[in-house]
Amino acid sequence: MMPETLPLLLVPGLICDSRVFAAPCAALPQAVALPGWGVMDSLGAMADRLLADAPARFALLGHSMGARVALEVARRAPERVERLALVSTGTHPVAPGEADKRYALRDKGREQGMEALVADWLPPMIAPDNRPGLLAPLTAMCMEQGLAAFEAQIEALLSRPALEDLLPTLSMPVLSCTGSLDGWSPPEQAAAIADAIPGAVLEIVADAGHFLPLERPQAFTDIIARWLGQPA
Repeated sequence: MMPETLPLLLVPGLICDSRVFAAPCAALPQAVALPGWGVMDSLGAMADRLLADAPARFALLGHSMGARVALEVARRAPERVERLALVSTGTHPVAPGEADKRYALRDKGREQGMEALVADWLPPMIAPDNRPGLLAPLTAMCMEQGLAAFEAQIEALLSRPALEDLLPTLSMPVLSCTGSLDGWSPPEQAAAIADAIPGAVLEIVADAGHFLPLERPQAFTDIIARWLGQPA
């Protein structure tokens, strides 16, 4: 089993921060949630910053864009990553029309303010039944990140490197996990990621959208605890 002292680094996604990981941080003593990415505009630069600040060896969990950062960490320093969890994410290249959609949100933020951007972008990522308790605090979190951070981080996503050749080379224990109601990272996408990585474990959490760690915090934390206990 993984030594209890080995840190579990939790990596947030687009205009998110450590608040996304409140539940596992409260329950798992080895969990360390990273802050947001500010105005960094490269996944590779994000990965390099993580590696510069991280201990020699660690477990790594990324949510959404944070999982793409985690994969860049695994590409650069696989010997340092004891195990890897990819949560509510994708590994596909930039899709047709994706840039236009991201830039339309950016432009709305420039013209109408960050509140208008977040009001369009955030609610569809939370399952409808979970919005009442989560929409306000998640809106506050995203608003605090600011428009400059959104602009920089979408550039990081739009310039993301290819992952097709990386996934089959991953040799550490890998978890692919998403919510059953996640329209951005649906179950079939998580399953395809698990299929591409030798020995990867797939977990689908019922009644959760893209913000799975907050929408079903107990179920998510239980999955992570089990994953940490899997033999390496």
